[in-house]
Amino acid sequence: MKEMSFPVVHRQELLLILLCMILNGSSANAQRPNIVFFLTDDQDVALGGQTPMTKTKSLLGDKGIIFNNMFVTSPLCCPSRSSILSGRYVHNHKGFNNSLEGGCSDIHWQQTQEPTAFPAILKAQGYTTFFAGKYLNQYGFPKSGGVEHIPPGWDWWTGLVGNSQYYGYSLSVNGTLEKHGDNYKKDYLTDLIYRHATEFLRFQTKDHPFFMMLSTPACHAPFTPAPQYENNYANMSAPRTASYNVKAEDKHWLIRQAIVPMPNDTVKSSDDIFRNRWRTLLSVDDMVESVLMQLQDKGLLDNTYLFFSSDNGFHLGQFGLPSDKRQLYDFDIRVPLMVRGPGITPGQVSEQIILNIDFSPTFIELTGGQIPKDIDGISMVPILKKNTSTPLQNIFLVEHYGEYEMAISGCPQYKDQYMANCNGHCVCEDSRNNTYGCVIQITDASSFKYCKMEDLEFRTRIQLDQDGPKQPIKTELFL
Repeated sequence: MKEMSFPVVHRQELLLILLCMILNGSSANAQRPNIVFFLTDDQDVALGGQTPMTKTKSLLGDKGIIFNNMFVTSPLCCPSRSSILSGRYVHNHKGFNNSLEGGCSDIHWQQTQEPTAFPAILKAQGYTTFFAGKYLNQYGFPKSGGVEHIPPGWDWWTGLVGNSQYYGYSLSVNGTLEKHGDNYKKDYLTDLIYRHATEFLRFQTKDHPFFMMLSTPACHAPFTPAPQYENNYANMSAPRTASYNVKAEDKHWLIRQAIVPMPNDTVKSSDDIFRNRWRTLLSVDDMVESVLMQLQDKGLLDNTYLFFSSDNGFHLGQFGLPSDKRQLYDFDIRVPLMVRGPGITPGQVSEQIILNIDFSPTFIELTGGQIPKDIDGISMVPILKKNTSTPLQNIFLVEHYGEYEMAISGCPQYKDQYMANCNGHCVCEDSRNNTYGCVIQITDASSFKYCKMEDLEFRTRIQLDQDGPKQPIKTELFL
């Protein structure tokens, strides 16, 4: 075999080549933006859920874009979060509801969706990734892999075990169990998320891009505000919207079972929940401000995109339903979205339709990656960078797969029904037949929903702005 010869490279030349490679690599990394994603829990738009976020609006919305038509494709935590991570509709990622049996953080999700979710793609592109807070409702339990399971793609991992809490919770900190008590300075989860974010940002420089996801418990139950905010909004009550405490004889079966007018204790409870939800958001508002200040101090803000949104909306008394989500109306599916970052013209208010499945392709495109062909979402980069007014989409799907229990104790009228989330007056927020698929179309000329209900009664086509007790068009019986 002929001996191969190589050119002679002198030591000085080799050092120069290595230096150029390092500088070119640093330059390439510096051109790729950082991303910070603030995700709240159950934060509505229709009931004024953005009102407490004065700092966030000033620092993100006014310095970037406020989106008025941000929708989730499922009005429930785990399915919506699974769609955010995967970029897929619920029927494709199969995380149907908040239960392990319903696909929330189960083995199928971990094997088929997590490896192709956006964190894994960003990590493969060389991004340093950080997560802190609520992941999926069944995360961290023994049947879902325990705290040892760290979803692919995350370098820094602080994952809440189970559903939202403010005190008395457990965390997976890089795969190790960490338990927390009820001391505000040590344990209040929103503040702990910020402290972990601060520690991560200490190590970040302009030479290497990063992605951060700060997933707060606010404003989810148990609605526990920080001590300094316990007395805010003392004179506020849940908004009395057009559908508040109104009997809805023209809606689907579950809604028609609500007690209207609501009992006095239900009204009081809903008002208390409303105030405490806003109070919990004040700590999130503080966190957003502090993260931005830290980015600015480190000279990273100008090359960082900041996104603020929620996993679903909420209702408080609409159609007599005391407090929850899971319904097909705007109060449960419309959520906040504010975005700030390089190339975005400040002070914009956009009517573009954005969905939770759009976050994944957006993050992937912003970081220079290749968007998988089987993702359902659409990247919003043309809106962010080019200020395009051409609609990205005007039709989308909302799905919900009702959760239920086989028997509800203390509610004999439902002995043959399958209900869930019932209060002391046997008003239930979910049921097996609260399962539906809605096609929603919004154009300049018209807006409508077309829904197929599992309860076999009728399909409805209703105007999007009809959250009051108006008559839907009954188009077909006994589906």
